[in-house]
Amino acid sequence: MRDAVIVEAVRTPIGRGKAGGALSGVHPVALLSHTLRALIERSGIDPALVDDVIGGTVDQVGEQAMNTTRYAWLGAGFPESVPATTVDRQCGSSQQAVHFAAQGVLSGAYDIAVACGVESMSRVPMWSNVPPGADPFGPGVAERYPGGLVPQGISAELIAAEWSLGREAMDAFAAASHTRAARAWADGLFDAEVVPYGDVRHDESVRPTTTPEILAGLRPAFEDPGFAARFPRIEWSVTAGNSSPVNDGASAVLVMAADTARSLGLRPLARLHSFAVTGSDPLLMLSGVIPATEKVLRRSGLSLDDIDLFEINEAFASVVLAWRKETGADPDRINVHGGAIALGHPLGASGTRLTTTLVHALRARGARYGLQAMCEAGGLANAMIVEAL
Repeated sequence: MRDAVIVEAVRTPIGRGKAGGALSGVHPVALLSHTLRALIERSGIDPALVDDVIGGTVDQVGEQAMNTTRYAWLGAGFPESVPATTVDRQCGSSQQAVHFAAQGVLSGAYDIAVACGVESMSRVPMWSNVPPGADPFGPGVAERYPGGLVPQGISAELIAAEWSLGREAMDAFAAASHTRAARAWADGLFDAEVVPYGDVRHDESVRPTTTPEILAGLRPAFEDPGFAARFPRIEWSVTAGNSSPVNDGASAVLVMAADTARSLGLRPLARLHSFAVTGSDPLLMLSGVIPATEKVLRRSGLSLDDIDLFEINEAFASVVLAWRKETGADPDRINVHGGAIALGHPLGASGTRLTTTLVHALRARGARYGLQAMCEAGGLANAMIVEAL
């Protein structure tokens, strides 16, 4: 069996996903082109050697339609002979791209592949791919779930209720995410992974002065009389402050066979060790990171204690806190450079953003194993383990 390794990993700074955001004037294809160009330039490889480019984008409509990954590759000026495809596993789209790239290398179908992702939520807002009045679920789902599915904010509230997570704990977690992200920027820990875009050099959503007391003043973001009647156990403690914001950004990792890396004289950052995907209750759609973590650990032969660093996507504070409560993971090993609540969550780019942050953090700390997991709409989750080299 061949080893699949990551030899380079980069991301853009993350902008606010609204008009006037730092990257809102950048076409999403151009943003991903910029990231791919930096990835190839930093690695020094001939781009014609790449066997496939696999990208994640969630809202595949408008400026993010028509196989965004293919046109980003062409827009970067790279060879027409290299193919590309765009996948959608919701928030885990680009983590799924990493899985596919690594699995292609492990199987022998690829020697070199790029996994990447992009989302411009300022230019292509969430749900813009579902026209008003359209039903993306179909009659079978309506029959199976007669009460109807719920938005992610309601799922986050249900998780808070199911795991008895109070507002105070969620706000404290969110404030700590900002503190860690601000400290990582101040200590230069993002320098190795971030590729500036023009004058945009830092993540725009990080608020260094955020405190639990400030967050406590925010109103619930998803309170709704209809859902309150349907789910009376909800306490309405999820706010904009303890949730991830909407953002613009792109990220990419270069995956290849270990022997290919050696032949090219490249030093890998990490080995892609183990993978898992799971489905879970689509009402509690964001809790899938719990069974996904159990599954990837079981497949890897490792225990939770073997993992030095965790990257668990902070779609909402309740998701990570429920995961932590179930796993018993050490809080000091989770999202050590901050997470999506502070850094931002540009949907299709977040999977490879977490991978990029994780492999660089492992190297900076001299750590060995890292575990990454992402919750995804529809009751899905991806998890993988990487081993620093």
